[in-house]
Amino acid sequence: MDLPQGLHTEKPNQVCRLKKSLYGLKQASRQWYSKLANCLYDVGFTQSSSDYSLFTRKTTSGFMALLVYVDDIILAGDNAKHISEVKVFLNRKFKIKDLGRLSFFLGLEVTRSKRGIHINQRKYALDILADSGMLAAKPCSTPITKDIKFNSDENEPIHEEGTYRRAIGRLLYLTNTRPDINFAVQFLSQFVQSPNMYHHQAVNRVLRYIKGSPTRGLFFPSESNMKLNAFSDSDWASCNFTRRSTTGFCVYMGSALISWKTKKQNIVSRSSSEAEYRALASIACELQWIKTLLQELQIETSDSAKLFCDNQAARHIAQNPVFHERTKHIKIDCHVVKERLQNGLFHLLPIK
Repeated sequence: MDLPQGLHTEKPNQVCRLKKSLYGLKQASRQWYSKLANCLYDVGFTQSSSDYSLFTRKTTSGFMALLVYVDDIILAGDNAKHISEVKVFLNRKFKIKDLGRLSFFLGLEVTRSKRGIHINQRKYALDILADSGMLAAKPCSTPITKDIKFNSDENEPIHEEGTYRRAIGRLLYLTNTRPDINFAVQFLSQFVQSPNMYHHQAVNRVLRYIKGSPTRGLFFPSESNMKLNAFSDSDWASCNFTRRSTTGFCVYMGSALISWKTKKQNIVSRSSSEAEYRALASIACELQWIKTLLQELQIETSDSAKLFCDNQAARHIAQNPVFHERTKHIKIDCHVVKERLQNGLFHLLPIK
């Protein structure tokens, strides 16, 4: 390494002996990001305010988007010549390796056809099964059962807690393309501090479920409209320990699933209507973020999104600006639903 600025030595032409990898330094990630971002600014890219890892460039001759994760990059655009120019520029600055058309990225496998794009994590799922010794296990049809005992006090914690935590961590990354295991994984992740044998058996059931469908993933059809449809739901006081509710929502663009979430709420709700209203607040913020991101990607979505909720009281609270006995205990941040509804971000509709 060259000597840092301000360090003077008696002997000329001296260098520092590097005893630690540059990736191991605390400031390495920030310096690398600053270097890459400045280079992209020089060729006309603008950083997204919705996702800091996304850079976009809009010119009269085309649009280009660049997504970066550390030193892995996806480059997309509607002008092949501009894409080639950016690749030549990056190669001159950093000596990149061009992998061609997108087929594998951070464990995500991408396949293309005339019908659309399919994304899954088949290899990653099989690696999880192999490392856990579940490749020869018998598949099951559901990732979790309702009657399993998770709160048994007489069950001793398992000794191999690291194995359980490692499995949960890997399953959390698998939920990037597997919304069908999202609820089960988020539920089991609440017991990583002191898992017992019941939790370990539940994780094995999730792995057996994955064994039955390792290629399942997300499909984005080529012929689909750009209208947003969102669905919100919540249970009430389902957690036996904290009595908190669980939020669940999903967002579709046309017929393609683009966003979903399952998460325990932060505080205890006093009624099922309040729990449903808090779920509406979560998806309202998600819709606002998606709307901003689509605008930066030059995708026109002039129509308001359709948000479906099966709780009549929650819909009335969102549409009624009057504070009364049933709503005055709800925190102010939850009333973002009413604000977004009045601004025309979405239409709130009933669903059975």
